[in-house]
Amino acid sequence: MVSEADVRAIALSLPGTTEEQWYQTPGYKVAGKGFLRLRTEAEGGLVVFVSDLGEKEALLTANSDAFFITHYDGYPVVLVNLDKIDHDELRELITDSWLIKAPPKLRRQFEAQ
Repeated sequence: MVSEADVRAIALSLPGTTEEQWYQTPGYKVAGKGFLRLRTEAEGGLVVFVSDLGEKEALLTANSDAFFITHYDGYPVVLVNLDKIDHDELRELITDSWLIKAPPKLRRQFEAQ
């Protein structure tokens, strides 16, 4: 199980990340593009971007307790139940979402580390 504090620490450890409101909820952006959002409405969940609809389907199928969707049909986005994943999985999900939204220069700098 992970917490919102874990989400914040991991997100802010990535280059160029800012913390700001996004859809009136806590969010994280890189170069002005949202890559992560803590939903406080309805059923909650952490919004993360995935590489494509195939990856989305694989996550939903592999662990429906941890991953779910509401109104994100047709978009490469999943919601994550923080109570059902571990710290390593959270770090991977957040980093992958950041890589999808980060500009090429920041991606190259990060991958060179």
